[in-house]
Amino acid sequence: MYKHILISTDGSDLSKDAVQYGISLAKSVNAKVTGITVTTPFHIFEADSSVLTDTFESYKKRTATNAAKYLEQVKDAAKAGVSCDTVHVEHEHPFQAIIEAAKAKGCDLIVMASHGRRGISAIVLGSETLKVLTHSTIPVLVYRGWRPTPL
Repeated sequence: MYKHILISTDGSDLSKDAVQYGISLAKSVNAKVTGITVTTPFHIFEADSSVLTDTFESYKKRTATNAAKYLEQVKDAAKAGVSCDTVHVEHEHPFQAIIEAAKAKGCDLIVMASHGRRGISAIVLGSETLKVLTHSTIPVLVYRGWRPTPL
């Protein structure tokens, strides 16, 4: 079964649930875990309005603080008896950073959440999960969250 699971997190609620799921899976198969979060480099020209007022220094500080918080959640979840390492990567293309980290760490499964965007928002915003699924040669488990079954 799996020996080393890479769990990607972006700090969202669904991502936190995926972390819990990935840790539970790792514990059940006695696998170790590496948690990863990826931030994009600072850009002077940016579509995200939250960074338009940032300076390079404040952006770096904010992303480092957020990354540390997200990865601490992975470490906390792993305290239930799972060997855990974490990594924060800055990369222009988060999906590539996730795949590269999984290969470099010798992971045999990637666990990540999918927010389930559909239609035009999926096309415009893209999906890092879909890109990982498309480009990874390592198996990917996509956590979609619990949904009640229809009657």
